[in-house]
Amino acid sequence: MGNRLSKISTRTGDEGTTGLADGRRIAKDNGRIETLGDVDELNSAIGAVRAHALPKEADICLLHVQHGLMVLGGELALPGETRIIAADVVAVEKQLTAFNDELPPLREFILPGGSLAAAACHQARAICRRTERRLVSLSQEEVVNPESQRYLNRISDLLFVIARYLARAEGEEVLWQPEHWRGDVR
Repeated sequence: MGNRLSKISTRTGDEGTTGLADGRRIAKDNGRIETLGDVDELNSAIGAVRAHALPKEADICLLHVQHGLMVLGGELALPGETRIIAADVVAVEKQLTAFNDELPPLREFILPGGSLAAAACHQARAICRRTERRLVSLSQEEVVNPESQRYLNRISDLLFVIARYLARAEGEEVLWQPEHWRGDVR
């Protein structure tokens, strides 16, 4: 494949612009760049989840998600490019169903946490939700692949279910107890 980045410090962004994959330069606070940054942050957060000792099936699933987010980033770096397709959304849905089938029905709200890995997964889920909102905002300014929006939506659902799965694998989920919000813990 060759070297993609032979020089990391190029100084080309010193004036507040950055380059897209098609060679155009745009402002670093452009909606497309903000969305790309959120995708990158999400991928990094999932990497932090994977740094924990996870059950093999969860680790493999999250690795696939990371690869998919790199594809999404490539799509966003090339305006007009379509790389995420309906089959990618279906693949995430299948993983979501497989993990969810191993969990008891959710009858209460849960608090993010339960274990370090589950808490990190909840944090990644929250970042994914923000990334999804950012992509929706971008879609109001320019054309965005609708499958990419569905893809991020399914990933946030998948991260929620994997967080539950991890919490239960390492202990128990922390249920929301509304009476405790004022510090009435006894």
